[in-house]
Amino acid sequence: MKIEQIYTGCIAHAAYYIESKGEAAIFDPLRDVDPYIERANKDNAVIKYVFETHFHADFVSGHLDLKEKTGAKIVFGPTATPSYEAVIAEDNQIFTLGDIQIKVLHTPGHTMESSTYLIIDENGKEHAIISGDTLFIGDVGRPDLVQLVKSEITEEILARHLFQSLRNKIMVLPDDIIVYPNHGAGSACGKNMSKETVDTLGNQKKTNYALRADMTEDEFVVELLTGLATPPQYFPKNVLMNITGYEELDSILDRSMNALTVEEVKELIEKENVIVLDTRNPQLFSEGFMVGSLNIGLNGQFAVWVGELIKDIKAPIVIIAEQDKVEESMIRLSRVGYDNYIGYLQGGFEAWKAAGEPVQTVTRITPAEMDQMYLDTKGVLLDVRKINEFKSEHLEDSLSLPLNQLEDKIDLLSKDKRYIIYCAGGYRSMMAASIMYKHGYTNLVDVLGGYNAISKESSLDHTDFVCPTSML
Repeated sequence: MKIEQIYTGCIAHAAYYIESKGEAAIFDPLRDVDPYIERANKDNAVIKYVFETHFHADFVSGHLDLKEKTGAKIVFGPTATPSYEAVIAEDNQIFTLGDIQIKVLHTPGHTMESSTYLIIDENGKEHAIISGDTLFIGDVGRPDLVQLVKSEITEEILARHLFQSLRNKIMVLPDDIIVYPNHGAGSACGKNMSKETVDTLGNQKKTNYALRADMTEDEFVVELLTGLATPPQYFPKNVLMNITGYEELDSILDRSMNALTVEEVKELIEKENVIVLDTRNPQLFSEGFMVGSLNIGLNGQFAVWVGELIKDIKAPIVIIAEQDKVEESMIRLSRVGYDNYIGYLQGGFEAWKAAGEPVQTVTRITPAEMDQMYLDTKGVLLDVRKINEFKSEHLEDSLSLPLNQLEDKIDLLSKDKRYIIYCAGGYRSMMAASIMYKHGYTNLVDVLGGYNAISKESSLDHTDFVCPTSML
């Protein structure tokens, strides 16, 4: 038996490949499925099943494309109601894969159909669980996503289901069981996930707050529901796609791999009101970019921020990217359901610049230069990190406006002021700068290295008390 975790850091996602005696199964695949097929081909194995732990909210799963390309059967746990052909398993149902068994454990709580898959090895030993969003390393799945879809079930009801699922289905398993979750740190599907992506159940019983043996159900509900951030706006759209189905990724790529001239892009901007998405890294973007373009670099949590910042999932998108990054940009857009990319600028930004079209730049400064600028001009220190990052520690006179709220609250800013923008490391602040430039706020600078560098190099006062945002 082989079990391999296939981890994609930009969306903190783990899929799993399991093989035994020439038969393979894929668990919770991403939409770009060729790597899973290639992995099976390496073992001369046939993909027999695609197991889904639940209807995912944070990405569009690749189960339908895998079924189309391999003939594999799609399996969901009890109560799932997909709009396409799939095996809806019963609780405790066993599937055979080569010499091993895969047992379905219905573990509602994150969602009602959520299920955990118990892997039983060739010797009949309970070896591991593919736990989906039921159990993470250091955390458990948030039960509040029910608010994203029409349902009579409340988040408290789901939390109580999760308490029972953990106690009656998971914690009764042997301590040496290996836990393989669907996500790691950085995912919005939990609030306290570890950077580790594998652990034993026994160690989780010792270290995971949600598995404390002395915790009552009421205490669990309160602790679980306290401190949850607002779910990203694209989550319900991804859930719907995973339930109802979607167009095959290869078809979308074939249709959308259009090399556009500068004149064609200009015409699309004027007539179609397209979103111009620049996927280059923040430094390249700062050195020159198209007026009105949005920067979300491929070198970070690209898909997550696309889902946070582009509110209309069906909006037409023109891509500005380095030539060897065009297809990657498209694939990563589709991972979160943004399939309406209609082409890319041939030659990228350099072609736009060479044609003599208007360009803009963002000045980037060091923390030391930030100190001097702030002291000399009293520019506004604008912190675009998440609110919990800001509460943890921030510059004493800074103002908090998280990136995912920036465009909605852009009118709170003043074009008469200079803004000194920073995030944690410089990735999100360049997105913020591109949004501000798009809305005419061009009197700004970006701090290189963000708060990570500021905390080490700046002489300005720091505090852990929240500064009011009303002073914007």
